[in-house]
Amino acid sequence: MTGTRQVRPDASTRTTLDKAAGENFPVAPFFLPRAWRDDLMAVYGYARLVDDIGDGDLAPGGADARHLGLDPAQADDRLVMLDAFEADLRRVFAAASSGDGSGDAGHGTPRHPLLRALVPTVRRCGLTAEPFLGLIEANRHDQLVGRYETYEDLVAYCELSANPVGRLVLGLTGTTTSERVRLSDAICTALQIVEHLQDIPEDLARDRIYVPAEDMERFGVTEDDLAAPTGGASVRALVAYEAERARRLLDEGTPLVGSVHGRLRLLLAGFVGGGRAALDAIAAAGHDVLPGPPKPTRSRLIREVGAVLRRAGREG
Repeated sequence: MTGTRQVRPDASTRTTLDKAAGENFPVAPFFLPRAWRDDLMAVYGYARLVDDIGDGDLAPGGADARHLGLDPAQADDRLVMLDAFEADLRRVFAAASSGDGSGDAGHGTPRHPLLRALVPTVRRCGLTAEPFLGLIEANRHDQLVGRYETYEDLVAYCELSANPVGRLVLGLTGTTTSERVRLSDAICTALQIVEHLQDIPEDLARDRIYVPAEDMERFGVTEDDLAAPTGGASVRALVAYEAERARRLLDEGTPLVGSVHGRLRLLLAGFVGGGRAALDAIAAAGHDVLPGPPKPTRSRLIREVGAVLRRAGREG
């Protein structure tokens, strides 16, 4: 994992960035140019921090609240933190547009180190605020909505919570087209569904269920069933059904890999291969995710990335 420019290595920023190692896919692998790695880690730091605010999973001590100009006692007020985070994001774009990183008199410079690190990336790549704001809105949504009636409702949530990340990767690498955005959205929604399946117990502890209620009813699964230490046949059948949906979305989005070249192709293959390997791990666990999130082995990840690259070579 590479560091991020202009980030002071205090405990809160280290805690946030170190979570990259636990993702289902490589965030900023060594084979990428240094500038790309820095930009990807800058965006990852932003996305990880906004999720940690929304999940109440910040580093202890209130450092992030202080960075955002709040009293540390407000760190547990997630909506207040998200509002302050959005205000700091707007300082990022003011600073990026000023040319020297200083912002303007009305906005000033970003306060949080992870947001200050984002300024050169936004300026150089010409990124817009919309995908960043989408991630904030998804986390506001999490404070108000904990259940999803239909699959369409869940996909609409993923439009805010996951798809902006893929669009940012395309923006960072200068490869955005309307067709690539469509394919990227399919991949990102799939990866979000996979993560939701892996984290069913963790999410339930936060009073959230990211499995459509209509599907739970179809398979005869109750919330009490999801709270059990291990999944019964109905829970495992439900997880298998949702996993197959995610796999179809990955299949739909995989042509994105073949549409690009060089190191970017390898990076995107890592995202898709990571999702496939995670789905294989879920299947290997008999689709029982309740004892803990099934994680793929490194060898499985490498095999899946290789398979994606071979397919991309045939289609590219």
